[in-house]
Amino acid sequence: MAAGLAAPALAGGDPGDLAAYVRARAADADGRGDRAAVDYARALDAAPGNVVIAIRAYRAGLQVGDEALVARSRAVLESADVEPGDTALLALADAVRSGNNAATQAALGKIAAGPLDFVAPPLRAWTIVGTDPKRALAQFDGLPRRSLGARYNTEARALITLAAGRKRDGVVAVEALLVAEPDDRDLRLSAAQLLVANDGAAEAQQLLRDKDRGDATARTGAVPQPIAAFGIARFYTRLGADLIDEDTAPLAIVLARAALKLDPRYDRARLLLTRALAGEGALPAALSALDMITPDSAWFADAQAERVALLRRAGKTADALAAATKLAEAPDADVDALRREADLLMTEARYADAAAAYRRAIARAGDEAGWLLYLQAGSALDRAGRWREARPLIEKSIALAPDQPIALNYLGYGALENGGDIAEARKLLERAAALRPGDDSILDSLAWSYLLGGDAPRAVPLLERAAAGSPDNGTISEHLGDAYWHVGRRFEARYAWAAAKLLAKDDDAARIAAKIANGPVPR
Repeated sequence: MAAGLAAPALAGGDPGDLAAYVRARAADADGRGDRAAVDYARALDAAPGNVVIAIRAYRAGLQVGDEALVARSRAVLESADVEPGDTALLALADAVRSGNNAATQAALGKIAAGPLDFVAPPLRAWTIVGTDPKRALAQFDGLPRRSLGARYNTEARALITLAAGRKRDGVVAVEALLVAEPDDRDLRLSAAQLLVANDGAAEAQQLLRDKDRGDATARTGAVPQPIAAFGIARFYTRLGADLIDEDTAPLAIVLARAALKLDPRYDRARLLLTRALAGEGALPAALSALDMITPDSAWFADAQAERVALLRRAGKTADALAAATKLAEAPDADVDALRREADLLMTEARYADAAAAYRRAIARAGDEAGWLLYLQAGSALDRAGRWREARPLIEKSIALAPDQPIALNYLGYGALENGGDIAEARKLLERAAALRPGDDSILDSLAWSYLLGGDAPRAVPLLERAAAGSPDNGTISEHLGDAYWHVGRRFEARYAWAAAKLLAKDDDAARIAAKIANGPVPR
């Protein structure tokens, strides 16, 4: 079969039905989830009890948000008793949304008996906090403090304390969590939302950070009912955010979809969905999910930044740069927006423009501008051929962070390449090497300072170490060839230059070819 796509046996053996399955598999492989979902549905029509088709239809339906296909394929899997463990998470969301207590308890039982058993206590607590707050909080009694679920339990208990109307205790618990993670906006906003729902707008105002302040009631929105929908949506999203990697993105998609079933306005879950879909290669679906986050959302700025990242990942660099520039030119653009634009300008080799953007970011950051921002601005100017302007910025970077080997290396090597004092450059590079002795780039820079200073024998062993560690670095190979030449090892020099030439382009390749033919030109 084309492309090695194995097909399940279909009832009746209709070639058209088999073709639908093959098309679905091919669309899956190409990241065209919408097309795959349509054809899996057709294949499932032909073989309504086929679990192989059903599991693929289930995943495709989740990817594109086809609830009917998800429900249909899930029913097939549950009937055959081969459903994946994550179907219980969806079942719980459906049960809570519909108010079906028996189905809620059944779903909780399945979760408790499966691989995600550690999340059962907080989920159970959220399902009963609206009717029995005391019993809800008791779900956390006796749970181990050192376990896989300890962090989730602690956060859920803090929010459930607020949901139970115990504002003072809840705020104390939330603030204790924020000491460890002060930038956790999701926790701040969720806690503020619960406070507003319990006549705690003043406390919510205090809890929100400056950029999230204003009218706390308007900023956070109403808590969806039942309260279990609010809590479980946030719990699922927190868990999913920890599962964004190559192997667990499908589970993160399930959690995000379930969270949005429970609270369709919860844009933090929509961001999770976007990232999980992108992790599965479903970039069109990810961009569509972002489109649903509107400018009045607390997560709109995050969504815009995510859009830039997705466009860049999709290879649409011009679109990504246009989106980044729009964000950077907004009157309220922050340092991150300016830096994002500068980073993209660097990838487009627009170094002078990138330097200007980095400088705007420095001006916006003021005294908060860190060493890396100065180094990036200096690097952009250097690559634009403006070393004289670049050097003070790199020196400022070192003044802010004297023990950063990257900055020390950049200034030392830049000085060597631009006619600076070799002895001063060597001191910088020796400091960098002492701070990071295993870094091949720093070893190369230090060896280059020795070679330019007339001490080729000292340069050779360092360059040999660097070349062994980074055989695909053409600059190191070229420098090694130069060092070999100066100590009289001409055959080895040409061998190293030949390796460097394989990695070089255009003018660099021509320069190295000239070395192979005639030796290096004296500096």
